[in-house]
Formats: sequence, C-alpha cells, structure tokens
Amino acid sequence: MKEAVMAQKGSKEKQNTYMIYDDHTIGTVQIADEVIATIAALAATEIEGVACLGGGITHAKASRAGARALSRGVRIELQEKVIRVQIIIIMRFGYNIPDTTRKVQEKIKSTLETMTGFEVADVDVSVADVQVDK
Repeated sequence: MKEAVMAQKGSKEKQNTYMIYDDHTIGTVQIADEVIATIAALAATEIEGVACLGGGITHAKASRAGARALSRGVRIELQEKVIRVQIIIIMRFGYNIPDTTRKVQEKIKSTLETMTGFEVADVDVSVADVQVDK
C-alpha cells in the first residue's frame, strides 16, 4: 500500500513511504521503506552469531557510517500493510546456522511488528559466508 512517494532531502533517488497512522484531527505518520530495512538490519545484528550483514556492515560500523549503510543487506517489500523481508547475513564460525537464523527471523518479525504495527509475513535469511574470529 503505497501512500506517497517522497524524495529524500539531498538525494536524487525516491523513497517509498507508507502510512502508519492517519488521524484527521492531528495529522499523519508515514515511514519510509529504508527505515523498515534499517530496523530489520539492526534487529538481525543484535543476534549472537551474526557477524555482519551481507555488505560487511556491522552494528558498530553502522553507528559510524550512519544507519543508512546498515540497510544495504536488506530488501523490503510492503503491500497492504504486510511486510516481506529478505536479508543476507554473515555468520560467526562455531554457531549453529539453523538456530541462529531462526532467532534472526523471530527477532526481525517481532521488532518490525512492534515498531511499525504492520504484519510481517516472511523473513527470508540467506547466509552468504562464515567469518572466523581472529
């Protein structure tokens, strides 16, 4: 459900924004799809065993580079207030992949539903690599 398309300040590319709340007496609340992707990315990097996202962006690097960089390994599709997420992660060596990816799915789903009020239908996780800690 695309409510509006807005250009981000200082950016040539357009962002999709979605209506979260509309109270005709006060105003509306909209959220950009990039914000949804950033929320999903932050949730994933909080799970033990996730080294970083597919683009090599860690939680710590995102704080220096900006949260926008963190959303690069995440793809969001939103239709009729239902979110579908595709995320690429890099695992730490020694962690159980099925258990860790299930925790990533659960964390992303609960975080997005809590923060946006939208339903999360799918969270597809791809493990691109395994990182060996030095």
